[in-house]
Amino acid sequence: MTGSVRLLSGREAPQLRQLLLTDPVAYAMVLERTAIIGVGAALGAEVWGWFPDEELAAALYLGANVVPINADDEAVAALASRARLTPRRCSSIVGPARSVLDFYEAVRPAWGDSRDVRPHQPMLAMNGQPRVAPDPRLRAAVMDDIDVLFPACVAMFTEELGISPLVPDGGAAYRRRVATLIQQGRALVVIEDDQVLFKAEVGVVAQDVAQIQGVWVDPEHRGRHVSEPCMAAVVELTRLRHAPVVSLYVNDFNQPALASYRKVGFEQVGEFATVLF
Repeated sequence: MTGSVRLLSGREAPQLRQLLLTDPVAYAMVLERTAIIGVGAALGAEVWGWFPDEELAAALYLGANVVPINADDEAVAALASRARLTPRRCSSIVGPARSVLDFYEAVRPAWGDSRDVRPHQPMLAMNGQPRVAPDPRLRAAVMDDIDVLFPACVAMFTEELGISPLVPDGGAAYRRRVATLIQQGRALVVIEDDQVLFKAEVGVVAQDVAQIQGVWVDPEHRGRHVSEPCMAAVVELTRLRHAPVVSLYVNDFNQPALASYRKVGFEQVGEFATVLF
């Protein structure tokens, strides 16, 4: 194999950005993170580039999440070869399905087995008005809501990822994350009688794309068609305040959620995979 893998620096940020803009929905998280903290280990975001010749052709974002970027078979092999030389520090590998799954198999001998692999996660997006009437109760959370909202966030996290965010620090870091989302106007809720009926988060905003995360309906209200009008309201509020394109990805086995999102107006634009450690 010819070509080289090397750590990108700030001077290569424009090239990386052009690579990310080939699919701003898929790479929204990396677009946001590199815009905030820059490119280069000294600045916070470590990104490796694959150069089959003199031009940057693919990359690998390394943080709490590892994200292969525009990685074909050759790029995956090269990036994985480099990654096997370093201990795993990430909690997940996430991104376009084929490159994530191929990269995981290539680094598995060095990084170890995952605790879960979710190979088929439809990436959905919409850039117009929802097809369902929005729930007028949905609003941005305020700091006075945090004591009510935080347990719902913990329940969602535990249900979705299979581990609790309360360890190892009692949930202090996760509570700070929830507080930050509230302060940014990116925690969206329906609260009645001090009970969270629905919540979602605008987890990522970058390049006219907002990615919705942490969607959760109180178990007592599931099956009552709460999610469709609430998600319609999420789309309206997100497009008004954050970005014109609203996206999310969901496990393919979560058929009720998929049906709900499609009813609201989301359409599949790609497929993600997630490997959880």
